[in-house]
Amino acid sequence: MIRKRNLADHFVVLTPTLGAEPVEVTETLYQDLDAQYDNFAGASLVSFHSFDADWRVWEMHPLGDELVCLVAGDVELVLATPQRETSCRLTEPGDYLVVPRGTWHTARVRVPSSMWFITPGEGTENREDLPWDDR
Repeated sequence: MIRKRNLADHFVVLTPTLGAEPVEVTETLYQDLDAQYDNFAGASLVSFHSFDADWRVWEMHPLGDELVCLVAGDVELVLATPQRETSCRLTEPGDYLVVPRGTWHTARVRVPSSMWFITPGEGTENREDLPWDDR
């Protein structure tokens, strides 16, 4: 059945067989996805998020590149590897960045912003500090 949905309350799982399965956004979404999709092996998540503050954590996706696209606002994405740190500012709707696999990243939100993501979820890591940060 064809049914209109909104990415704010139903994300989409892109399965390893190239299916697109809507999933309701709940408080336990990520735990449910791991259980339902075999720890997200070979799958990606299409999601939409709004932010009014900097991200509190760094994240890294070891098994694939992540696509990050600005819908509205002004966001600086900060990417880090042990060798270097760089940033890219997204300021126009439709601006996007491909975050390479294995690259730690976070965001500095300049004004309230909305973004959509295509994220390879398997093995995703989140940290408050970078692994090599000795603060």
